Formats: sequence, structure tokens, C-alpha cells
Amino acid sequence: MKAIQIPLAACVGLACALQAQAASTVDLSVSGVITPSACTPSLSNGGVYDLGKLAAKDLNSDQPTRLPASSLHFAINCEAMTLLALEPKDNRLGSSYSEYSSTFGLGLAGNNAKIGFLQITLESVVADDVDMNPIGSTGPDTWAPSAVLSHHFLTAFTPDRTHVPAAIQHLAGDLQFIPYLAPTNTLPLTEEVHFEASATLSIKYL
Repeated sequence: MKAIQIPLAACVGLACALQAQAASTVDLSVSGVITPSACTPSLSNGGVYDLGKLAAKDLNSDQPTRLPASSLHFAINCEAMTLLALEPKDNRLGSSYSEYSSTFGLGLAGNNAKIGFLQITLESVVADDVDMNPIGSTGPDTWAPSAVLSHHFLTAFTPDRTHVPAAIQHLAGDLQFIPYLAPTNTLPLTEEVHFEASATLSIKYL
């Protein structure tokens, strides 16, 4: 009986050791997909719009001043039908004067005061001769209608009300933006205050 019990005891001890070892490891898996089609976004005028100089006396002293809306022509051209979304980035992150997180900042003044904010929307979007509706998403299954561009979510396009992103090859529309300047009583106006919004629009393949 002892000749049988000793090997069994050894096997049990080895099994315990293997279980302990397995519990102390973790696997890493990296995967991806190479898309055969590339897409290029573009903006008219090189994506630059200059508001020029604004007189402080023409701005509100105790509330934000809404400046006139302007727009640039926006386009995406792909080599083939491609499922994609726009992924905006605010290059002046943390400088928006607005309480709404979807706005883009205009930078900081000399006293670190927030100069204002920019609201960006997509208008009159057409892809492959079909009217398209912008939809936004903070996750793969949470698409909802939204013409507003935000650095907090992706923006895709759909021709109907299913809220499901559609593949596109050639898309065009207007990128409309409305600047707001902070109340002048928050800014150091003893000298000129330079402001600039800066956003990067990247293509994310879905």
C-alpha cells in the first residue's frame, strides 16, 4: 500500500504546484486588421480661418460674446468603400471657457485666463450622391444622432435613421464653427490678447 500511496502523494503535490503556477501568469494577445483602402480628409483654405482683430469695446464684459458663424468645405476621399469615423483632437485641451465638454478651447491669456471656446458642427453632408446624417459614439454600440464634433466621441455617417455607420468612398460637407470669447472682465486687456483654436481630425477605420 505504501508503494502506491507515495507516487499518488507526489502526483497530488505536482498538480498543486502547476495550479499555483497557472494562477500567477497572464496572457497578452495583440490583434488588428490591415485595411486595403486608405482615406484622406481635407479642408478648404488649408483648414485656416483668420478672424482678424476684434475691438475689446465691441465684446461683452460680463458674458461670453458669440461671434458670427463661419465654415470651411470638408471632404473625405477613400480608395474604395470604407467604414470609418472621424476622431477629433483638441490641441488646446483644457482651455475652453464653456461648461460643455464638446467645445474646443481658444488657448490661455497671459494671466492663464481661458480666452473662449469654439463649437464645431458638420452641415450638408453628402457621400456618394446620398444625403448623410452625422452620428456620434462613445463606444462601439452607442451611436446616436449628433452634428456636433467633439474630442470626447467619434463621428460617423449614416443615410437613414438606423444609427448604424455606413461605408463611404467620397464624402463632402461643410465644417461650421462658431467662436465665443470669454467676458472681457476676465481677460487682461491692457495689451493685445492672441487666441487660436486648433483641432486635428483623424480618420479611424471601423
